[in-house]
Amino acid sequence: MTTTYDAIVVGARCAGSPTAMLLARKGYRVLLLDRATFPSDTLSTLIIHAPGVAALRRWGLLDRVVASGCPPVRTYTFDFGPIAISGTPRPVDGIATGYAPRRTVLDKILVDAAAAAGAEVRERFNVDELLVEEGEVVGIRGHGTDGPSVVEHARVVIGADGRYSHIANAVGAAVYNEKPKLQYGYYTFFSDLPVDGMRPVIRPDRAFGLIPTNDDLTLVVMGWPMAEAKALKADVEGNFYQTVDLAPAIGARIRAATRVAPFLGGAVTNYFRKPYGPGWALVGDASYNKDPITGQGISDAFRDAERCATALDEVFTGRRPFDTAMAAWQRTRDEHALPMYEFTAQMATLEAPPPEMQQLLAAVYGNQAAMDDFVSVVAGTVSPAEFFAPDNIARIMAGAAAAAMAG
Repeated sequence: MTTTYDAIVVGARCAGSPTAMLLARKGYRVLLLDRATFPSDTLSTLIIHAPGVAALRRWGLLDRVVASGCPPVRTYTFDFGPIAISGTPRPVDGIATGYAPRRTVLDKILVDAAAAAGAEVRERFNVDELLVEEGEVVGIRGHGTDGPSVVEHARVVIGADGRYSHIANAVGAAVYNEKPKLQYGYYTFFSDLPVDGMRPVIRPDRAFGLIPTNDDLTLVVMGWPMAEAKALKADVEGNFYQTVDLAPAIGARIRAATRVAPFLGGAVTNYFRKPYGPGWALVGDASYNKDPITGQGISDAFRDAERCATALDEVFTGRRPFDTAMAAWQRTRDEHALPMYEFTAQMATLEAPPPEMQQLLAAVYGNQAAMDDFVSVVAGTVSPAEFFAPDNIARIMAGAAAAAMAG
């Protein structure tokens, strides 16, 4: 027996569950599949920047995140050593606050919301292959835990199954704008380490950051250049403490705190994939991915979910042909994502800022409006293209010169 769905979504975390939820809320029949059960954890920097928080509020889910006890992230402080740039992101849709919920919390909220919207959710389900007829994906074959093989058909199969997407590989999704792995990172959690806001610490060839999360815990992440990955992995704990000691005051606080989780880590390639083709689509990390140093993954996944669901609604209602609607979505995605993609890649090299960047950071320091704009770049509420535009840089430099003369 097979059932025909409007959409089958493979992967039920930050991209898949919202996509399924939004389509189900529009009245479509949706099947949501994942190999995991929920709640369960996954590698993540946790941070949801303001654009993602605004999406949660639009979806009616923000109150559930807040109710979990996850503290708000209202300030971002970038410690560059000689200077620290601290500010509050510019708001988007009235939201300037971030949150960094544990994935055991967030993903369960999202899966439950998809089910409440009417999506059929199957956990512990493996997709074994895509069904293709005359060059078009028409469904999946898979199985549950110790269950028989089943076939399900759909108008579209959506891969939300991460960087190593089975769906993307099966359809041969084209990759472009690819960059190699740039840094190798580890993260862990500490108790007794209260932190106000998000605090990245950046030194030549080293970086780490602190983010508050649920249960009075603080996530601490660390990154080294990819070329030094072997040395980093040879003594993760020792290298971790050596790295945090580069900021002595913060390092002392971390050493005095209690580590409550193992070190987990890895490195990622940076890429865009074509996010659609005959009978299939890709969202989230399956669609495009970049280094986690700017923590954009969850907010990007939410944005992808909304735009993909909107495009498919246009297709299902006959307002636009599939290729037209999906190509428009891809163009919009790329135009929005590319400036942050390049900014993130530059940060992920962990190279010392060139002299002109050092001059700009010195000019930003102490100018609260400019500092707010700088942290807004990482928060995703000001585009890097806008912040680093020549006229904006000129304004910042002129303001710093005027302040120096007045002083």
